[in-house]
Amino acid sequence: MSGAALRRANLEALVEAQGATRATPPLLLSADPYFDLAGEEFGRRLLLTTDATGAEYCLRPDFTLPIVKAYIENGVGKPAAFSYLGPIFRQRNTGAAQFDQAGIELLAQPDGDVALDQVLTFARAALSIYGVAPQFRLGGVGLFEALLAQADMPDAWRPRIRNRFGHTEALNRLLTRLEAAPDLPREAQPSRDELVEDVTAQMVAAGLSLSDGRTPDEIADRYLEQQALDAALVPPATLKLLRDYLAISGPVLQALTQIEALAAGHKLMLGAPIRALRRHLNGLGEAKVSFDAGFSPRLDYYTGIVFELTGQSGAILASGGQYDRLLERLGATAPIAASGCSVWVDRLEAEVAP
Repeated sequence: MSGAALRRANLEALVEAQGATRATPPLLLSADPYFDLAGEEFGRRLLLTTDATGAEYCLRPDFTLPIVKAYIENGVGKPAAFSYLGPIFRQRNTGAAQFDQAGIELLAQPDGDVALDQVLTFARAALSIYGVAPQFRLGGVGLFEALLAQADMPDAWRPRIRNRFGHTEALNRLLTRLEAAPDLPREAQPSRDELVEDVTAQMVAAGLSLSDGRTPDEIADRYLEQQALDAALVPPATLKLLRDYLAISGPVLQALTQIEALAAGHKLMLGAPIRALRRHLNGLGEAKVSFDAGFSPRLDYYTGIVFELTGQSGAILASGGQYDRLLERLGATAPIAASGCSVWVDRLEAEVAP
């Protein structure tokens, strides 16, 4: 057996050894959930087709979403574990559109810490099969959310800042805009009824339909919402706190110590999410581990600890974390703990290619 075949057989054995149900979702899936959850950026990577009714479908671009949807449809509540190894399909700038992923998804487990440890162990073991000593990059979604919840700012800005967390450029643009906002008296705004009447008159004068596209009421509401946001200033000290926090990156223990000092200086209670991060470090052994305060997948259903593993090439070989909000987003009526990760098999094979 060749080295590549042996490694593939060992990876198959690792997937089977997880004590989980082997998941084999359909190759053709509804595209709507991917657009709803991951947005247009991910949607551009889908391989799409349309049926006779106009409904859009895509070739399976991941395993997590169909696994979670099937779990919800079969009745949530009981602990469940799934493992997988097989092809997914995404448009990429380089490389084939079809490639393999391996991974595990642990749902509704009684101990979320134990579940995340199993996910981390699986990722390390998969890379070990290929002889890769990875660099761990950790992030704390729950940590940032705890900071955001306690920071001094108008409530209207918290979800907008959270929605940009993990989008470095977008979040930087928002913070720059808030830093530049002048602290000046605001002119009195017209009433909603006056604004709707004015918008209606302008649309009629321009020959625009009042029912196709956005209505005068929707335009007025959006304008008033934006004006209220512009008037709700975020204190400069809070903006500096966010900048200082997001700039923290480096060896994990050093980074966590910096965050603890920042929290103490601003009288923030961040002990619980910091302790959660520290609890998982022992299980990572001798791996090189860094913490990046601004790191998060570009998906808002991640909730706790997130991670990426990279090899010598710098390519991301595995990624995952805790995503307790995903099941609610897909129809569950209560939060359900979930952890998982995906391993990019083609990138692993490239790491050891002669």
